[in-house]
Amino acid sequence: MRNPKQPVPRRTGDQADKRPRPERKSRHTRVFIGLLAGLAAGFAVRLSGLPEDTVESIVRWVKPAGDVFLRMLFMTVMPVLISALSLGVSELGDIRRVGRIGLKTLGFTLFVSGAAVLTGVLAVHVVNPSGGLSEADRLALLKRFPVPASAQTAETQAGGGMIDALVKIVPKNPLEDMVRAFDPSYTGGGILAVIFFAFMLGIAMALAPPAKTAGLKACLEGLFETMMKLIDIGMRFAPVGVFALLFSLSATMGFSILAILSRYVAVVLAGLLVHLFFTYSVLLSSFGRMRPGFFFRNTAELMLIAFSTSSSNATLPAALRTATERLGLKKDVSRFVLTLGATANQNGTALYEGVTVLFLAGCFGVHLTFVQQITVVVLCVLAGVGTAGVPGGSLPAVIMILAGIGVPAESMGIILGIDRLLDMSRTVVNVQGDLVAAAVVNRSS
Repeated sequence: MRNPKQPVPRRTGDQADKRPRPERKSRHTRVFIGLLAGLAAGFAVRLSGLPEDTVESIVRWVKPAGDVFLRMLFMTVMPVLISALSLGVSELGDIRRVGRIGLKTLGFTLFVSGAAVLTGVLAVHVVNPSGGLSEADRLALLKRFPVPASAQTAETQAGGGMIDALVKIVPKNPLEDMVRAFDPSYTGGGILAVIFFAFMLGIAMALAPPAKTAGLKACLEGLFETMMKLIDIGMRFAPVGVFALLFSLSATMGFSILAILSRYVAVVLAGLLVHLFFTYSVLLSSFGRMRPGFFFRNTAELMLIAFSTSSSNATLPAALRTATERLGLKKDVSRFVLTLGATANQNGTALYEGVTVLFLAGCFGVHLTFVQQITVVVLCVLAGVGTAGVPGGSLPAVIMILAGIGVPAESMGIILGIDRLLDMSRTVVNVQGDLVAAAVVNRSS
């Protein structure tokens, strides 16, 4: 028993860390609060009857906070693109060792990701979520996010210069394309050339002797993890950035911004639901020889985990257990397919990216030709291979695709406030897509 006169020892080190701390709101909750606060403050200014010059002056003071937040995301785009895409493709080097299983997994990934993007593109054309935007609101958006001059001539460039555009995809100087990728006056390959370089770098790494490329792979993995941490640091400022972005939009556009955002969310969710319950059911019954009802009953818990964590990587251990214990898949097949799919088989993300790019292009009146829309589909499929399986991992990919088709990359700020809900939803589709791929490959093996 301690002597009452003896001083109470102070808690230090690990002991001090065990003291209960007040619970902090989760990041997505704070971002959502920033969204609501920005909309409310913007509508209040809009309805206050203040002169237009005064409103513009207030927006000019608030706007820089959102711009700084977006720039923090932009500065990660190129490093993430190079490291994630090249590493994702290099992992396909396992095809040489596992033979038919690897080829089937790769074929399934490309086919289903393409089907997902086409589902999203079709949904956008049917619903046209940006169609209700008035000309005055479009002009307000153009004033807030100016469209590059090169985008205004995109349709004419896509005609006779198609062969030249294809040639420029192969970069003479990848570093120049990286540096000038966001420069609207640059006539080189730009983003597409950077993607081609990263894709070929990944293929070369997969084919080269592993002992020789271990250092380069470790360097790229270190760069990727560092960029993920940098994105995490940037997302700490998301509540303030989202507040500033939504305040600027609602103060200048009024309630019409809510209408187009709600239609956009509805299109994304509808496309994800169709792909989840229709496309996957067809694949399961036709190629996996598994009843869709049995599949969805036994993966219901995993869907909840994926929705709550919003991370394919974090859900991977539970997915491996579900594949073997509940679905009865072979351990070696499920381990290979699910591990590769956590990074490369991002069907829901590809669909979301396709809808987002076409929606924002419509908001700014950027008309995409058939060839350009096919380019968007291909870019979304490739971006799905290199998208990080962590919350917010698709943001750099969307920024990259927007810049590639001449839509202001900063316009990504329009949908950042509601991205968390869509991120959680598309993660469910991603994780379920990995299990469907494992079921199909397991059956054919």
